[in-house]
Amino acid sequence: MTAGDRATAYRPRRDPLWFARTRTYTLFVLRELTSVFVAWSIVFLLMLVDAVLGGSLERFADLAARPWMIAVNVVALAATVFHTITFLNLAPKATVVRLDGYRLPAWMIQGGNHSLWLAVSAVIAFFVLRGFR
Repeated sequence: MTAGDRATAYRPRRDPLWFARTRTYTLFVLRELTSVFVAWSIVFLLMLVDAVLGGSLERFADLAARPWMIAVNVVALAATVFHTITFLNLAPKATVVRLDGYRLPAWMIQGGNHSLWLAVSAVIAFFVLRGFR
């Protein structure tokens, strides 16, 4: 037996659904997959900006009003919200905040992140909804 034969003699079977056995792994993989929908949201927003600047807003509105496009954007919104919540919940693991040598508890960092997200969303909603009057 040569060295190359010994290296390929044992090949363990790979389970394609390895992440489905554990809840934390499943949530991790789902959060990573939602990045595709976050990217779609960015592309859609850039298409809107291009339509506004290029003068083709009516054509963009016709595209955005199609049922399949509405369905894609509703799924993208749900995926983006899931991605955001899970990302903000991971912040205490990546960020250590100390005040006078005392480490802030995770719920304070998460609460601050979620509160800021809610405040920024409320300000954006105020200006967007005000424009519809």
